[in-house]
Amino acid sequence: MSLSLNQLRKSSVHTKHALMSQKNSCMLIPVNHKSSGGRRPKKKIYHRVHELDKVMDLQKKPSLILQLKSIIQSQKHHSLLLRDLEKQVGFVQKWNFMTVIEKYPSIFRVDGGSTTPPSVRLTGKAQKIANDEAEARNMMEPTLVKNLRKLLMLSVDCRVPLEKIEFIETELGLPSDFKESLIPKYPDIFSVKEVKGKGYLQLENWDSSLAVTAREERLAREGIMNFAGAQKKVRVSKDGNYQGPYAFRLNFPAGFRPNMSYLAELEKWQKMEFPSPYLNARRFEAKDPKARKRVVAVLHELLSLTMEKRMTSAQLDAFYSEYLLPSRLLLCLIKHHGGFTCINIV
Repeated sequence: MSLSLNQLRKSSVHTKHALMSQKNSCMLIPVNHKSSGGRRPKKKIYHRVHELDKVMDLQKKPSLILQLKSIIQSQKHHSLLLRDLEKQVGFVQKWNFMTVIEKYPSIFRVDGGSTTPPSVRLTGKAQKIANDEAEARNMMEPTLVKNLRKLLMLSVDCRVPLEKIEFIETELGLPSDFKESLIPKYPDIFSVKEVKGKGYLQLENWDSSLAVTAREERLAREGIMNFAGAQKKVRVSKDGNYQGPYAFRLNFPAGFRPNMSYLAELEKWQKMEFPSPYLNARRFEAKDPKARKRVVAVLHELLSLTMEKRMTSAQLDAFYSEYLLPSRLLLCLIKHHGGFTCINIV
């Protein structure tokens, strides 16, 4: 949560969600064109979603503001000496933060002068809004606990290394001290165990009512799950979407024009049933098409547990062994470019 920047962040997040959480569009799409008459095939064309580029650019400054706010609040007196800023963020990043401090005087106040070293703190209004974050987190706690529980239920052993959860704690909306402030409050659900010298968060209590994916919840709301057996023969539309209990909502980027053979294969894939992501992945043969579709469902569900429905490829790769994800994960995401957004962040 943060001050007037929250309005800026909220507007950028809403725009991004409109582009990303429609499950989704893809930014870089290799499209093969068939050759004819023995001629060389046309060069691959990559389609970009320019609106998404703009959204990612807009979010860079709010993320810096939030990071600086957290650094200031972590200090003993909620004040940071400017000379110590480099120790916190490094020499190169220091100048980006200095620009932010200068540009947003309604958020950051610089104290000090000729006799005392200059320091930065939050303004009164910014501090008041930042203090409300604790109340907001308390209201969100049931959702955070549920999502963390589902995260463990998705894994093959119902446990995940603590360091990997820390790696995505911001994406999950967890407080930085979740190991001390959250986990001990729910001993009937979570426990911390050491395995081969590494700390793991272990699920203590399985709840079958939570083993329902976000995709299934959406289909149930739309009434699609109710007539899975008595489905009329419906073809996949040109946008790749199909009203069925095993279908994923797709959104191809502008400029991508699937041909009939592509749509025919996509129709088979959309209609193909697959095991629940909450069933243990070790039960399935990795080469089985249904198991491969299940991997897409696992990624879909994993992203749905995050605050902004997104993670970096490095963060997804970190869970390779816990969820038995494919080794060439980025290729899998690009292959299903109607269901996921792949972007380059510089």
